[in-house]
Amino acid sequence: MIKMTGALRHGMDYELAIEGTPDAVPGGTVALLIHPSTGATDRMDTDFLKADTDHFLVVSTRTTAREVTQKLEYYDVDEDRAEILDTLSVEHGYSRRAASHIRYVSRPGDVDGILASIDEFLTDTDGKRRVSFDSLTELAYYADEHQALDALQRLRGIVERHDATALVHVSAEVHDEDALSRFRDAGDLVVELDADGTVRTDR
Repeated sequence: MIKMTGALRHGMDYELAIEGTPDAVPGGTVALLIHPSTGATDRMDTDFLKADTDHFLVVSTRTTAREVTQKLEYYDVDEDRAEILDTLSVEHGYSRRAASHIRYVSRPGDVDGILASIDEFLTDTDGKRRVSFDSLTELAYYADEHQALDALQRLRGIVERHDATALVHVSAEVHDEDALSRFRDAGDLVVELDADGTVRTDR
């Protein structure tokens, strides 16, 4: 369900690099990756980040910057293009890595801080930019589903304004159908990963 808004689209296209999805989407597209809790999404996520990208930001409400870095290294993603937003380390009292490419917010439920960091990253970079948000479900756990939906709607506006693209992770079993329907409606493209590895796309 790709919803075009015309005037705000700037004409830049992005390769998705996810099997079973369109070859490319216009700048401003927010894709939801709805997956089972046990779904193997790391390969899909890193393929998305590798493709057709000048700079990317990984927003993690699920793992620390150290764990994100290990994932990028394991899947051979170019870390020179990477920035990481760590939402866990400050609240949990973990040591913070002093690195120019790592940003921090105070807690994983800090919706305003997370969105401000995404907007800042997109303002400070140019070219083709991607955002991986892993995950909206964890944000809902630390805040609530209403705030998670608000974050998704606001993220869509930010990504559209900067002509970027984003992949947002949602765990299917955690939310009821009403919540999943609201999340779907707030995205531009829905990619569903089944337990058997089948990928379906709803435009």
